Amino acid sequence: MAALGWLTPRRRSATARSVLAGEASAEAARKSSQELAALAGPATPEEGPGEPEFPVVGDVEAAAFFDLDNTVMQGAAIFHFGRGLYKRKFFERQELVRFAWQQAWFRLAGVEDPEHMQDARDSALSIVKGHRVTELMTIGEEIYDEYMAERIWPGTRALAQAHLDAGQKVWLVTAAPVEIATVIARRLGLTGALGTVAESVDGVYTGKLVGEPLHGPAKAEAVRALAAAEGLDLARCAAYSDSHNDIPMLSLVGHPYAINPDAKLRKHARERDWRLRDYRTGRKAAKVGIPAAAGVGALAGGTAAAIALHRRRH
Repeated sequence: MAALGWLTPRRRSATARSVLAGEASAEAARKSSQELAALAGPATPEEGPGEPEFPVVGDVEAAAFFDLDNTVMQGAAIFHFGRGLYKRKFFERQELVRFAWQQAWFRLAGVEDPEHMQDARDSALSIVKGHRVTELMTIGEEIYDEYMAERIWPGTRALAQAHLDAGQKVWLVTAAPVEIATVIARRLGLTGALGTVAESVDGVYTGKLVGEPLHGPAKAEAVRALAAAEGLDLARCAAYSDSHNDIPMLSLVGHPYAINPDAKLRKHARERDWRLRDYRTGRKAAKVGIPAAAGVGALAGGTAAAIALHRRRH
């Protein structure tokens, strides 16, 4: 959908669309964070295991930016969201099988497949079209408890908490819908979230995006726009990600960290002496993208069960 638009001369260029997506995400993030700050009795963050090794300096002109998928949380938020929507009968069983296969690929390969991610976003847009934003926010709270809460990496959570303890703001930066990202940020006690902005009119989704998905260069543009609005010095900020797709965002800040990195990011980080942390159990530091045997078995079993269920029904 969006990819074909990039090939049309009359449409915005990819760079302009990235800037538009980044600025829209930054505006939405600031608005949602102000609303969260105004709420009485914010959620108490879950405690992380011990102090993180990375030093965090208390600096009000610094902030931390965390990628979500496979950095803060195991797997991809959009796929977990899809599971929750299926449970609530937003779409048919064959869509669930596709979501299961895409999630299996993400977990087995340890890297993002652009076609899978684009397919998931297109499906999500068509599914939510005509629904109210407030409805999806409420459902997002339920889906977080059902599928996401137990998948938060404790190590990364401790890093985020260290920034918060130092008096800094902490933002999620993700291609997931900004509404879902905001729910996750609030539940973790973070400042807010930068995410993909879906167009809505009078509080109802139109099925279109503002700009493009917040992925790759668009993430960097969102961070840049938010830093300008918040008066942050990017040279004093930190960013965390698992994916080489986020190198533009990581390169913006003075303190980049590779968390559970894919092979390309690990190589890039080592060449530039960036800090690395890997919280995935059952992996040697040099092996990236090969899950522990138990994880493979459980994942394969879950995917096989979904496919078998689909076949029985058809």
